[in-house]
Amino acid sequence: MPMNSTMKNRARFLLPRGRAAVVTGGMVAALALGSTTAALAGGGTQHEAFLAAGNTRTVAQSIHQQAATQHAATQQHAAAHKAHRASWVTPTTGYVLGARFMQAGPHWAHKHSGQDFVVPSGTKVRAAHSGVVVEADWGGAYGNNIVLRHGRHLYTQYGHLSHIGVHVGQHVATGQQIGRSGDTGNTTGPHLHFEVRTTPFYGSGVEPLHFLKEHGVNP
Repeated sequence: MPMNSTMKNRARFLLPRGRAAVVTGGMVAALALGSTTAALAGGGTQHEAFLAAGNTRTVAQSIHQQAATQHAATQQHAAAHKAHRASWVTPTTGYVLGARFMQAGPHWAHKHSGQDFVVPSGTKVRAAHSGVVVEADWGGAYGNNIVLRHGRHLYTQYGHLSHIGVHVGQHVATGQQIGRSGDTGNTTGPHLHFEVRTTPFYGSGVEPLHFLKEHGVNP
């Protein structure tokens, strides 16, 4: 049948059925793809938020662990310092304090170089602190004497002994017996002459009672 002009114009805009199906399917796929992309975008935001929260917890845990480690190190240092201070003892027991450090008198060419602990002859003499024996023999005016090294610039001396019980090079522990008191050398009676020094030699002494108190001992 011949087409009039109206039918010709309408046919110009009509699509074959198969092509229409393809276009429709493409539109649906595009809409579905857009929805999936949007969903993934939303999921990505949630995932990033989750990671951010996880990172925050990780940082907080790290800070807490670091603070705990520093606190433990501080406590350990304080305990070690306390133990070091407490590891000093008096060089003998059952004593009466005699001539003091830097006391003047006719018995010494110079002022008194240590602290006397007056005890009967034969009283146990002990290491005031752990160390190494660097001298254990006759010491002139000191009589039989022992010198211990406790560190690079720290020594103790024990003079006028009736008996020496250690030898040079020997390691001794705090409180270990190293000899017995006596009245050998330049002395007016039995006692223990005790010195704290910065070197093993005469003339480098420091005030012994003050030193012991600083290290947790109250003579």
